[in-house]
Amino acid sequence: MGCSQRPQLFGALADDLHPLCTAIRDTYIAQWQALEKQPQTQEELKSQKLKQLASDLKDVGEQFYRAMEDEVNRTVASSNNDEFERDFLKLKAQMVTRLDELLHTFSVNVVYQQAQASHRRNSVVPLLGILAEAFYYLANGLEDVLVSSSESLIEKYFRQLSEAVRETSYYRNIYQLLGNDAGIEERLAQVQLQVSQALVNEARTECDRYVRERPEFYMEGTHSIWQLRQTLQQACKGYDYQSMVEAEPAIRQLLKLDFEHKVKETVMCTYRQTVNQTINIHLLHMAKAQVEIILQQYDHAREYLAKTLEREAAEKIEQNKRAKQALGQDIEAYNRTIDSINSCLERLVLDRKRLPLISKDNLMISSESGEIRPNENESLQESEISTEFPMT
Repeated sequence: MGCSQRPQLFGALADDLHPLCTAIRDTYIAQWQALEKQPQTQEELKSQKLKQLASDLKDVGEQFYRAMEDEVNRTVASSNNDEFERDFLKLKAQMVTRLDELLHTFSVNVVYQQAQASHRRNSVVPLLGILAEAFYYLANGLEDVLVSSSESLIEKYFRQLSEAVRETSYYRNIYQLLGNDAGIEERLAQVQLQVSQALVNEARTECDRYVRERPEFYMEGTHSIWQLRQTLQQACKGYDYQSMVEAEPAIRQLLKLDFEHKVKETVMCTYRQTVNQTINIHLLHMAKAQVEIILQQYDHAREYLAKTLEREAAEKIEQNKRAKQALGQDIEAYNRTIDSINSCLERLVLDRKRLPLISKDNLMISSESGEIRPNENESLQESEISTEFPMT
């Protein structure tokens, strides 16, 4: 390399390095000042923690409430809760399957005996008496499966919700603040019981309505009224038990026409909204109350913090001290490297191309008035940065 070219090449190199060095310098200064702003003694750290305790409790309470809002929204206002969607589809399938099973096992023989046992003076049972007993049989059988499926649906939903809550950062923060979960798991279990009981009542009410025929059952021009007339013709040929038994397939088909519509209405239209609103009301009500419960734990949190803060404060101060020492060494290495480069630039009469150093003044924290002030604990101890900073 010719001597005449060296200044030009070093000048170009300095131009390329300048933005990179400026970025590194600014990062080091920001990191140092951030560490300087941290409490430097255990007492300062304790005071800071106690001051922000009420704010921390408020924050974790609000985080819990927002999480429950998001959970409700995901479950009742979308299909994004895959597990819940699969479980509800299972409930639908169980209702449809159970109806088929009940229709298959329906026996005119058994129902005829039940109807006659209610009216001992008579040996003849009308078709409508058979249908009435059949309606009770089907409605009660479907109620059993809707109740059990609803209980299973809610048990699994709240089990997964509790597991998810335990994995959240706000749950860990509550434990750190209080030494316990502020009763969240207990209250989720209580809400599970409340929702389950509410849905059991709703399921029973829903299936109780099955006992009454739909208005369309007797409407002219419908398949059901045609099937009813066909059934009457077969069942009422005689007055003995045998004529009714022979009409069993027609009776079964008539029941199927009515109950398929009822079950479809439940699983496709009404019951999901019932489940959604029950979860919505109970879960958000609990979450709102839980926010207040967490806020009321301030005195307990203060006592718990006092027990744990001594050790944590010592560890935090030591951690900050090690971080400052490591950063000080990085700043020293940076200044040595830049000082060497700047010396070369000066020898080549390229003073204007000098790269930025980090001075002690750069590391001091600005006061509110805009004046530069050292940190109360004296920035740049000899043990942290031992070399003299070259002044720019």
